[in-house]
Amino acid sequence: MNAEIICVGTELLLGDVLNTHSAFISRNVSLLGINIFYHTVVGDNKKRLRDTIKTALDRSDMLFLTGGLGPTYDDITKNTVFELLGLKSFVDEAALNKLKGIFEKFGRPMTDNNISQVMRSENSFFFENEFGTAPGLCVETETKTIIMLPGPPRELIPMFNNYVSPYLQKKSDCILFSKNIRYFGIGESSLEAMLKDLMESSTNPTIAPYVDNNEVKLRVTAKAETKKAAEIAVDKMIEQVLRQTGEYCYGIDVKGLEEALVKYCIDKQIKIATAESCTGGLISQRLTSVPGASAVFEAGVCCYANRIKTKMLGVSEVTLEKYGAVSEQTAEEMAAGALQLSGADIAVSITGIAGPDGETLEKPVGTVFVGIATKEVIYTKMLSLGTGTRSRDDIRNLATSHALKEMLDTAKRCNKHMGGSKPPPK
Repeated sequence: MNAEIICVGTELLLGDVLNTHSAFISRNVSLLGINIFYHTVVGDNKKRLRDTIKTALDRSDMLFLTGGLGPTYDDITKNTVFELLGLKSFVDEAALNKLKGIFEKFGRPMTDNNISQVMRSENSFFFENEFGTAPGLCVETETKTIIMLPGPPRELIPMFNNYVSPYLQKKSDCILFSKNIRYFGIGESSLEAMLKDLMESSTNPTIAPYVDNNEVKLRVTAKAETKKAAEIAVDKMIEQVLRQTGEYCYGIDVKGLEEALVKYCIDKQIKIATAESCTGGLISQRLTSVPGASAVFEAGVCCYANRIKTKMLGVSEVTLEKYGAVSEQTAEEMAAGALQLSGADIAVSITGIAGPDGETLEKPVGTVFVGIATKEVIYTKMLSLGTGTRSRDDIRNLATSHALKEMLDTAKRCNKHMGGSKPPPK
């Protein structure tokens, strides 16, 4: 079954509102084995909307329309569909009584224009709206299905999950199931080269690479009659993929490095801490964005000024004078200081030149030192992240990812209670 999505609203065209509906619907519909071939955004103009719907009906079996179901003059989606299909509309009395009850519950008068929200046609039925007044609507013809959903995400998402998805499952004869393998430290082209033969020979499951914020993601997707069968096929394919690429993989079905690190540390009861200069707290921000981080994240020190590095972390004034704030030696002392201050098992530090100013011949923009300290070892990695196209924010964000990856790798080299920490391989 082939489908497409039409999002209605001039506010979407103007960029005043971000169109998140297409991504949400595509992601969830594809899991049911329904192909999404087109996304369209059209403003609140009846002729253009009519033309768009007509074109879509000529090439697709199923349409999803979002927005334009409310009571105001520019909510034209439903009537445009009725007119295009030559359908007569009528007031659904049961839906009207329910709508009146909503207004009575909140002590508000119901104006007559609200009645348009409970108009439907023959061969149609409503999807309940648990968080608003405009129900969704499904219109079925002999060969087409049109699903109309409200615009506000807080209404659309639960409506889709609770009512539309079960309806679609009955119409689909297969299930799609996917897992995402996350990589850091390897480019898309290099990863694809490693897996080229496997990717070209695999038709079910399929393997698709994506670039995602300085990382690479492989989506492995299988189609089967049941979710269990599809999941088994995906897991077998992931085993093959990781045999060739496992050294770069940091997690499966995690949202990012920070989530992978926090989950691992929670599982292994490892406490972590940070000391940041050029990244200004970005590592701490990413860690604390993960629910449950408080179980493992002990402290984060943001120390821009040298005197704060000395006062809070014990970085030697001699070190700062001799080697500078951006140096291997300073990074090591920052990490050691954060470890001692927090009592954590692993501490990471970052110091560097994010630009655009501050560079020297020996230390150009993008020079970053990441320090790692545990109770057994202290070491530093130097990164050269400056290129002609990377901005200050790019360098800071990429440095943060390197630091998180280094912490994760260090945690994996340690036993549960940090009794067997080893330095990284040379």
